[in-house]
Amino acid sequence: MKLNERSVAHYATCDSPTDHAGFLRKRVERHHHHAHHHHATSYQRRWFVLKGNLLFYFEERESREPMGLVVLEGCTVELCEAAEEFAFAIRFDDAGARAYVLVADGQAAMEAWVKALSRASFDYMRLVVRELEKQLEEACKSLAACRQSPRRSSSSSRKRHLSNPALLPLQEKPAVLENGYSTWGSGGAVPGGATCPDRDGGQAKPPPLPPRRRSAAGSAAGSPAPGLSPGMTESPVSPDTACFSKLHGWYGQEIAVLRREWQERQKRGHP
Repeated sequence: MKLNERSVAHYATCDSPTDHAGFLRKRVERHHHHAHHHHATSYQRRWFVLKGNLLFYFEERESREPMGLVVLEGCTVELCEAAEEFAFAIRFDDAGARAYVLVADGQAAMEAWVKALSRASFDYMRLVVRELEKQLEEACKSLAACRQSPRRSSSSSRKRHLSNPALLPLQEKPAVLENGYSTWGSGGAVPGGATCPDRDGGQAKPPPLPPRRRSAAGSAAGSPAPGLSPGMTESPVSPDTACFSKLHGWYGQEIAVLRREWQERQKRGHP
């Protein structure tokens, strides 16, 4: 892989985001050419900067040019046994590739570096993208299934409402008047044999007769109240006034009479 050293050095020190940075000790092996090939091992403290899948190391933190670069592709990051504590290694798949042994200052720093380096490669990103695509596909299938069965859920909800009267919609409940009486009830006989069919075909009981009206209707004379029209002399619970619309008109006659009387008193100057 060919790299432009100037471009790489600029990228290492520019203001682009840094994924991880810190001091690590890097193992260096020196070969001594004697009768018996002796390997002397030492560690050099270096400043490491991780950007994407590129791991730079500098001589000092303030250095303007990196001393080296490790491309984190086709490799694994694992803990290793070494004389130094908190050591880990970057090993490549190629048999003859060099392994980088690094030592952190503590347990937390070592775990953070291993985690960051393990997620730096494009191979890891491919796995993440593949998993996200799989989750997105499953979510789209679930959404499509929900959109295809709204009628079924609505029907089941309707059945639950019908099986439980407490869940009936507001418009399906009897309307309650201010005096505490309903315009239609749950069956029962009506005085005088009058009935008012409800929307289910059953028989409903109209509101009870107020005490004032009951006494007037039960009077021996049987004459209507002053001012009431002759056609409205029936009891509110008679067959013609059992339903709410006729009942409302029957009671409205007295209000009209009282209003006319009040207007006449105003004209005569009497409040």
